[in-house]
Amino acid sequence: MSSNEANTAENFIHHKITHDINQGLNDCNVITRFPPEPNGYLHIGHAKSICLNFGTAIKFNGHCNLRFDDTNPEKENIEFMNAIAEDVKWLGYSWHEVNYASDYFEQLYNYGVQLIQKGYAYVDSLSAEEIRQLRGTLTEPGTESPDRNRTIEDNITLFEKMKNGAFADGSYVLRAKIDMNAPNINMRDPTLYRIRRAHHPRTANNWCLYPMYDFTHCISDGIENITHSLCTLEFEDHRPLYDWVLTQLQFPHHPQQIEFARLSLEYTIVSKRKLHLLVEQGHVSGWDDPRMPTLAGLRRAGFTPKSIRDFCDRIGVTKKDSWIEMGVLEHSIREDLNASATRKMAVLKPLRVVLENYPEDTCEQLTANNHPQNDQLGSRTLPFDQVILIEQDDFAEIPPAKFKRLTLNGEVRLRNSYIIKCHGIIKNEQGDILELRCTYDPDTLGKKPEGRKVKGVIHWVSEKHSLPAEIRLYDRLFNVPHPESEEDFICALNPNSLEVINGAKVEMSLANSRANEQYQFERIGYFCVDSKDSKPEQLIFNRTVTLRDTWK
Repeated sequence: MSSNEANTAENFIHHKITHDINQGLNDCNVITRFPPEPNGYLHIGHAKSICLNFGTAIKFNGHCNLRFDDTNPEKENIEFMNAIAEDVKWLGYSWHEVNYASDYFEQLYNYGVQLIQKGYAYVDSLSAEEIRQLRGTLTEPGTESPDRNRTIEDNITLFEKMKNGAFADGSYVLRAKIDMNAPNINMRDPTLYRIRRAHHPRTANNWCLYPMYDFTHCISDGIENITHSLCTLEFEDHRPLYDWVLTQLQFPHHPQQIEFARLSLEYTIVSKRKLHLLVEQGHVSGWDDPRMPTLAGLRRAGFTPKSIRDFCDRIGVTKKDSWIEMGVLEHSIREDLNASATRKMAVLKPLRVVLENYPEDTCEQLTANNHPQNDQLGSRTLPFDQVILIEQDDFAEIPPAKFKRLTLNGEVRLRNSYIIKCHGIIKNEQGDILELRCTYDPDTLGKKPEGRKVKGVIHWVSEKHSLPAEIRLYDRLFNVPHPESEEDFICALNPNSLEVINGAKVEMSLANSRANEQYQFERIGYFCVDSKDSKPEQLIFNRTVTLRDTWK
C-alpha cells in the first residue's frame, strides 16, 4: 500500500510521534508492530489495530512488523497463523518482517534468569488460586508469598528445573519481585512464567515453560527495536509493568507504549472466547460465516478492503471507549460498492409473466449499462422474449395505497426494456397466483410515451434465458445492540440472521461469475458470489448489505 492510501486522519498518537520526531528521538525512526495471538481469526476490532499500526508506519515512512504472540500453545495453531497473515495481506498491508514470540523463547528465559540474579524475580510454589487470594484488592494491600525471600541460588536452580521439566504443571511459577503494597495490582509481584505441558505449533515439545504476555510483549518490542507500541486501553494499567521489566533489564532500546480505545461495534461481539463458542456450538457455520465479525466472514460476505479501511478512518482513534453503530460500517461498504459494483438483475421469488402479443419464437437482445455512472464497466445484453419473470412482491391484485408496481389493468416499465400492461391472472385451486397475462408496447423501448404516466419501474429476467441461483440473505447476528453485556449472549442471537432462498433466477451474464465477485442486484441490494459453496452449475450469492439502512 502506498503512503497516500494510508489512514490520513490525524490523531493523538500521530501528534505524539510527530513530537518525538521533532525531538530527534529514536533517530527519527518509526517502527510499529501488530502482535496478534493466533488463538482465533481476526475480527473487525483487529482491523482498527492493523490500520493504525501499519498506517502509522506508512505515514511516517517507517515500517511495521507482524509478530505472533504464540505463548499459549493450548489455544493456538497454524490455521490461525495462516488466516491472520492472509487477513493482513487482504487489507492491503505488507509487513517489514514476520516474527514469533517463540523465536525469542531462549532469550526470554535468559532475561528471566537475569531478573533473578538482580533480585527482581523469584520462584513461587503457591497455586494460581493462592496467588489470587494473596494479591489483595483495590483498597487492601497484598500479602507476600512465603517463597518471596528464597535465595538467588535456589531460585536459579528451581527455574532451570522448571525449564527442564522436573516439575508438574502448576507446581511452580516465576514471579517478579516488585511491591505487594503497590496501588496498581498489576505491580504486586505478577507472574512471569508458568509450567504448561502442551504441544506448541512451532516449537513442538521443546518447551514446557512459557512466558506470560506482560513479560513477553515488552521484551519482544525491545528486541525488534519497536519505537511505538500501540495497545488498546485495557493495557494502560499494565504499562508500569511494561516499563519496569525493560528498565530492570537495562534494555538499550526502550519502546513507548501508547494506548487507544478498542473498537466496540453494535449488534456483534469481538470477544474471541465468545466467537469460539458461536463456532463450537454451531450457531454459525464457521469462522468465515458471513454473519461473523471476523475479517474472513466480512470478506466472504462481500466487504472490501477499501471499505474496512474507510470505516477505520471514519471512526478515528481516541482515548475513550465508545460504541460504533453498525450503520457506519454498512455506509462504508455501500459507498464503495455503489461506485464499483456492476449492476445485474435477479428475481428472488419469481412470478411468471406471459406477454401474449410478443412473437412466440423471438428472442431480442436488449442492451443495459453495467453501471449508470461508470462507462468503464461497459454494458451487457439482456435476452428478452415472450415469457419473463418478475418478483412476486412487484404485483398486487388489490394494491395498497401508493403502490407503484404492476397491478391488474395497470402498467409498469420493465428495467432497460418495455412498458407492459397486465390484463389477466391465472391462479391454482387454492387461489395462489401462478401466472400473469400481459401485453407489451413495442414502441416504448427507451422512450417515454406521450400522454401516459408510468411511475413504476421493476426488474425482470427471461424465464428461458436465466440461471438458477441460491440467494443467502444475511442480516445482523444479534437482536440487541450490545450483546456482550447480556447475561446470556446466546439468547440475543437474531433467529432471522439468515434466510436462504432457493429457486431464484439471475440473468445469463452472471454465468461466469468468480468467487467473491460483487454486484448490485438492482432494487434488491449488494451481493457477492459465495467463495466456499458456489459452483458454476449452482450459483450462490451472499447479500453483503441492503441498498438502504433498514434498521433505522
